Amino acid sequence: MRRTSSRNLFLTTELLEIGRPLVVVLNMSDEARERGLIIDHARLARRLGVPVIPAVGNRNQGMDELVGAVLDVATARAHLPGTADMCRDQGPGPGSLAMPQRASRDGRVDYGPAVEGAVARIEAMLPESPHRRWQALKLLEGDQQVFGSAPVEADRPAINAIAAAFAASTTDDPDVHLARLRYEHIGRLCGEVVRQVGAGRGTVVSDRIDRLAMHQVWGVPLFLALMYGVFAITFSLGNPLMDLIDRGFGWLGGAITGLWPEGSSSHLQSLLVDGIIGGVGGVVVFLPNIVLLFLAIAVLEGTGYMARAAFVMDRFMSKVGLHGKTFIPLLIGFGCTVPAIMATRTLETRRDRLITMMVLPLMSCGARLPIYALMIPAFFAPQWQGPVLWIIYVTGIVLAMLGARLLRATLFRGENTPFVMELPPYRLPTARSLAIQMWTRAWLYLKKAGTVILGAAIILWCLTFYPKPREGWVPPAGDSLPAGVPYEQLTDPAQQQAAALSYSVAGRVGRVMEPLIAPLGFDWRIGTALVGATAAKEVFVAQMGIVFAVGEADETSEQLREQLRARYSPLVGLCIMMFALIATPCIATFAITRQESGSVRWALAQSLGLTALAWVVTFAVFQVGMLLKLGGMGS
Repeated sequence: MRRTSSRNLFLTTELLEIGRPLVVVLNMSDEARERGLIIDHARLARRLGVPVIPAVGNRNQGMDELVGAVLDVATARAHLPGTADMCRDQGPGPGSLAMPQRASRDGRVDYGPAVEGAVARIEAMLPESPHRRWQALKLLEGDQQVFGSAPVEADRPAINAIAAAFAASTTDDPDVHLARLRYEHIGRLCGEVVRQVGAGRGTVVSDRIDRLAMHQVWGVPLFLALMYGVFAITFSLGNPLMDLIDRGFGWLGGAITGLWPEGSSSHLQSLLVDGIIGGVGGVVVFLPNIVLLFLAIAVLEGTGYMARAAFVMDRFMSKVGLHGKTFIPLLIGFGCTVPAIMATRTLETRRDRLITMMVLPLMSCGARLPIYALMIPAFFAPQWQGPVLWIIYVTGIVLAMLGARLLRATLFRGENTPFVMELPPYRLPTARSLAIQMWTRAWLYLKKAGTVILGAAIILWCLTFYPKPREGWVPPAGDSLPAGVPYEQLTDPAQQQAAALSYSVAGRVGRVMEPLIAPLGFDWRIGTALVGATAAKEVFVAQMGIVFAVGEADETSEQLREQLRARYSPLVGLCIMMFALIATPCIATFAITRQESGSVRWALAQSLGLTALAWVVTFAVFQVGMLLKLGGMGS
């Protein structure tokens, strides 16, 4: 606790030197008492020369006193001469108020004769200002930014000479030397105002828990067990709610469809049902899992355990140039990439955040499961289905780790940031803080669903809906359609839908893509489905059902599996899953990456880079499989 106070008071002393109005708040003062710490608030206020307010923020204790102190400082009443009667001390508990007796800056750091003499000489060259002492200290350190802003051009040679003489007299850099002197001052101050009475009940309990939570052997299994519990609870509670939302959007789509005569075709109807409701509903349906997942993470963070988990996992994550904290977003990515990217906000440096964002889509999210659930039973015997799924997931993990290492060594070169983390005390989070965190994450997700994702869903609907086949157009033979039959003579709605998709922009893009994706074992049908899957990965299954004219299909459709087995080999099925695992993420991921990175360039780099990587990996898998004569295209 004393080390924590020293770190916080370091900033306080700097702010005092700047000369800004200041109020010191000792939050979590109840936990200090539980740890056996007695803080003399009144004496600390006198030594610093500013109001000191003990408080317990999560219980609103000390808030009235804090507001009063802020008002006093803002109106300068707390610093007027002759205000000795303003020192009010109601005891060491929360809600007491300690105010300075006089306006003198007792909290000013005494750096010793050598430093104080140099500072005084520099101060004499500066114009009168509340923060003149701070400027003098920075100029003594040789801070070029202050040199550029302070009006000292005429005296620059003299100031440089004083700073050079000071630097020559110290064994450390000037800024390091001054920081050490400031910490020595803070240490003496803490010794005057803080008393330790026993070990404290909270410290004993915390130490006992940490013996297990941070154990070199048992720490990792405990963390993995807790994460398993988090995911089990999230999906067991979230899936019924997801089904409810899905049925709600289905009912809404059916209600809107009922506004048109049965059997009629309307562009507006398709836009509303297939484009807007289908596109946005496919994203909003994941909201329960996102809310529950972030609730569980908020609980772990609020209790103080997440900091311990980051420490435990740092030994592994540091091998790929990342911190232990990055393990949490990567783990969330197995559920959904969108909240995982949002979770990178817990990382301190922008470099770590960007590296983690770039590789997060390689964690196989839940939206890819329908593709695996369709392909694996279609091409692999029961005894191979588990190992194949394991291979897919492990491939994503390995590529993510290698990708993070590569990015760390190229685009994000630099020294590793030391892993320094203050372990917070164990505590029970308040319901209010948990509710705020859940609402914030849910609102951000819904906001994207109603803006960027909605716009992208409409664009993708246009690509798969327009243009409509012209009169007399005959679909190409071998497309699950009767040979030589014009479009308008097709009576089966599923065949009409398949022909219309083939004629649409998405179908044409699929055909244009065919020479590019042929080395992967793919044809235009797979290319067309991949275009549609840009909206959401699971849409790939529905698009394949349309292409093969089996009507509305899901991952359990045996008819679609038969069509796939008749046309493709198990090697192609494996390549489809590999490509879906690695290639460009869904539009929701693109949107959230753009938001969290602050630039569309990083979102584009992520999409294009992962697509290029998917092509290379899938090409290697298919070509090696062909060399081993594992089979290519079917009939």
